[in-house]
Amino acid sequence: MQALKLRGVRFVHAGSQARALDGIDLDIAKGEFVTLLGANGSGKSTLCMLANGLVPHAVPGTFEGTAEVFGLDVSKYPVTVLATMVGMVFQEPESQLFCMSVEEEVAFGPENLAVPREEIAERVEWALSLVGMTGLNERSPSTLSGGEKQRVAIAAALSMRPSMLILDEPAYALDPVGRGDLYSMLRGLKDKLGMTVLLAEREAEDAAEFSDRLVLMERGKILRSGPPREVLSDPKMLDKIGLEPTQLGEVASLLEKRLPGKRFSFLSVDEAEVAIVQEVLSGRGGVRG
Repeated sequence: MQALKLRGVRFVHAGSQARALDGIDLDIAKGEFVTLLGANGSGKSTLCMLANGLVPHAVPGTFEGTAEVFGLDVSKYPVTVLATMVGMVFQEPESQLFCMSVEEEVAFGPENLAVPREEIAERVEWALSLVGMTGLNERSPSTLSGGEKQRVAIAAALSMRPSMLILDEPAYALDPVGRGDLYSMLRGLKDKLGMTVLLAEREAEDAAEFSDRLVLMERGKILRSGPPREVLSDPKMLDKIGLEPTQLGEVASLLEKRLPGKRFSFLSVDEAEVAIVQEVLSGRGGVRG
């Protein structure tokens, strides 16, 4: 059984003529970390909403094809049922935070499921510890930084004990250090809990290092799907869908120009540093020139 299985999926938002999703076939395995990459209007946000049932139940439009989440047909089960398996975190955490304290925020979902009080308390502490927010139970979300608010939103989703976590551009307002910390935390959820993670992003730089697979999208279609190193090795494809090449990709390209016949591909600064040091120590003047 796949975490997500899409076949021939098409969706047109009400009042629009263009297909937000146009013939999507996609499988995501349990425990896989997949990042959807695409510019605005590529369909990645719509795909995320489909995976938790907001499409077609809450978002007006015309839906075709089949979509299954852990074997359940999305079109036949309400969002309330799917929410017990799939947690959703949006780009702006403020849109999800409305309680007076962090603890109340994280407890809100389980309370609405009538989870026993003792278990709710356990879930709150468990979720806050996973996102590194232990001890901030009484803080007001309004006093937190952008990164902290995003962590609380993730903890609120985790308190529902989902099997899959979906995040729509969660690092949009974070600085480079905050983005790296966020992705590292998400990878930890996948590695420690076996959680499936579906991430929508416009920038591949940080997400690629932690993802198992990248899916490139443009105008509602999937153009390419594969391991990050393989997908990012094609800068022409990134340019085609309106994405800038990664800085690490540009470093690799420069090295290849300086060292004809050699290929380089980096997913982290550490990888690039090791490769450059090796070339310098080898005595090749091309790198130093």
